[in-house]
Amino acid sequence: MNPYSDEKIVDSWHKNAAPWTHAVRDGYIESRKLVTDEAIQQAVLSRSPNTVLDIGCGEGWLVRELAPYVQRLVGVDAIPALVERAQAAGQGDFHVLTYEAIAAHAIDETFDAVVCNFSLLGQASVDGLFSVAPTLLKPGGVFIVQTLHPAMSAISPYLDGWHEGSWAGFDDNFTDPAPWYFRTLGSWMKLFSNNGLQLLDIREPIHPKTQKPASIIFIGAHR
Repeated sequence: MNPYSDEKIVDSWHKNAAPWTHAVRDGYIESRKLVTDEAIQQAVLSRSPNTVLDIGCGEGWLVRELAPYVQRLVGVDAIPALVERAQAAGQGDFHVLTYEAIAAHAIDETFDAVVCNFSLLGQASVDGLFSVAPTLLKPGGVFIVQTLHPAMSAISPYLDGWHEGSWAGFDDNFTDPAPWYFRTLGSWMKLFSNNGLQLLDIREPIHPKTQKPASIIFIGAHR
């Protein structure tokens, strides 16, 4: 298996579904507790959606947080073990679905908001997902992406490309970290514009301790 590939990302998450679930549910990730979890919830709820699709939903935390405010919530993920945990916790409609299947129009429903929260790590899979994102939106719907802030990644040279992953800061239950495909800020913006999406807003949630961006959030809609 190519160590720098979308396939390798999925392979890593198969191996780390259990420790990831514990890390999320037990609040082990400081940046999430302090800023990014609340930031993505605010971004979604600022649009007052009645229907939301969470792509790369993991163990379902975002769906559960949105449940009191949103009528219909659907979560999809490529990792069956994560979807099983999401289904067991409830409060949403969860399905196993790969990004490749989504790009092949496996979802025939449209939504007020489609969300990808730190779930766009690959190259071809992300390109494919963006190509169909507009077809998943109701009129007036939005595509919301939260990801690592390119300016905070310390990548040199500042060019699109594959990089090794790391579980630094996590416990020894994590293994075989997934690689990730770095995109510059300009490349992220082109993903939206090249696929018929107009950027309505770009948010940069600030970490309260470092006073630097903890992430970047893009909100796009049909042009």
